[in-house]
Amino acid sequence: MKRIWLSLFVLLGLNFLMNCSSTNLNNPQLKREWMLVSFKNYPKEDLIRNKAEIDLTAPAENGKIKGGAFMGCNKMFFTASFKKNGTSAFSDISSTLMACQNMKLEDDFSRSLKKMQHYQLEGHFLILQDDEGNRMKFVAADWD
Repeated sequence: MKRIWLSLFVLLGLNFLMNCSSTNLNNPQLKREWMLVSFKNYPKEDLIRNKAEIDLTAPAENGKIKGGAFMGCNKMFFTASFKKNGTSAFSDISSTLMACQNMKLEDDFSRSLKKMQHYQLEGHFLILQDDEGNRMKFVAADWD
């Protein structure tokens, strides 16, 4: 009887650890360049004109991706992790320091990105969401 309980305990523990562990960051569905198509009240046309995007193609290290972003002026950098349970974390957000005419998109994006704690992959879309329901929606850059 002890063996049964021990086996059950081990299996439940492994299942818990697997659900909380990082996703397979070599997943080609996630490791792409993503174009921002929906964010706050910004018109999609403005996001496209600014070439707003994130890049998650860098090799993963210790379950984290050194990502990049561009919102029309400065290059941005961040560290991202994605868990199997649909949670995400963004940290170490920084950027180059060029002065540009319209830096509002860049400022709003960097402030919002660090709050994004959930992600979904829906076909060719990546959706990031915070606990207040604010969302960023991206489409895969390689999708026609």
